Amino acid sequence: MSELRQDFTTGEWVIIAPERAKRPNWFSRPKQQEDTPEWDENCPFCPGNEAGAPPEVFRIEDDNSGWRTRVVPNRYPALTPEGSTARQVEEGFFKRIQGIGVHEVVIESRHHNVHLAELDVAAVRDVLITYRARYNQLKSIPFIRFISVFKNQGERAGTSLQHPHSQVVATPVAPPYIRRKLDIALRYYDDMNTCLYCDMFHHEAAVGRRVVAETEHFLVFHPYASHTPFESWIVPRNHETSFGLIPDDRLKELAGVLKTTLWCLQELLGDPDYNYIICNSPTEDEQNRYYDWHVMIIPRLTTPAGFEMGSGIYINTVPPEEAATLVRGASA
Repeated sequence: MSELRQDFTTGEWVIIAPERAKRPNWFSRPKQQEDTPEWDENCPFCPGNEAGAPPEVFRIEDDNSGWRTRVVPNRYPALTPEGSTARQVEEGFFKRIQGIGVHEVVIESRHHNVHLAELDVAAVRDVLITYRARYNQLKSIPFIRFISVFKNQGERAGTSLQHPHSQVVATPVAPPYIRRKLDIALRYYDDMNTCLYCDMFHHEAAVGRRVVAETEHFLVFHPYASHTPFESWIVPRNHETSFGLIPDDRLKELAGVLKTTLWCLQELLGDPDYNYIICNSPTEDEQNRYYDWHVMIIPRLTTPAGFEMGSGIYINTVPPEEAATLVRGASA
């Protein structure tokens, strides 16, 4: 029988309806056997083709005077650094500001045909170091209020270039969705004198039904009110408000956890398209006591349809308890 579950962090409701799907292996598909080269002469992200991309703003060097990761401005940016944050009223009614902000691309490796899950831990750590460096650089810009670090893997997830890459978008406003999550967390803190996210993470670790993996400093689990099948969270075991403040000694451990989680989903689900997002507080509120940063991984196995768009209520056809059991089996 289906049930409605509430996402404690947003107040949103999710329908868990396993009877609407076949068994979870219905989602899996054969791995793509594309003959993708390691280097593509037409790819602006491949080594040797650097002139085909905008001038880089950051890189991690390798031992042979090359690079391991690079960051360049997006050639087709959603936002650009020039402009004003002054609010304007249009038609005597609507509000707008100029499209000011920063939009960057993180080129994750030199290899055109290697997914993040297939890199070694040191290479994944380089990607995380790059994210942190760009986050901390961009938050110093006075007009930046929020920074989104995310990856779109595959066409269903919204990517248009095959070479493995992520994106960083820094905006002059904190989105209402983020403010709402923080408001809920702050009310919980005021009522309970503890962090909602810490309490939820500790509960998940204690119950264990939705836990996929645990390390010294990180927990991987499927949320109780998962919006989509196999939605996975990687969270710090202790209170940490901002990814930008994560210490060096945690990055290697996080790299191993991220790589393993992506690899398990890839093995179980047949190399699905996916998005992941590093969820953070707004830049001016990154040392609060009531919110924890976390990584949210969303395999793109289903497509939101009319009911989801009209109601804001998602239908998840794989209970997170069952999903966690399957992913644990893939890691065994």
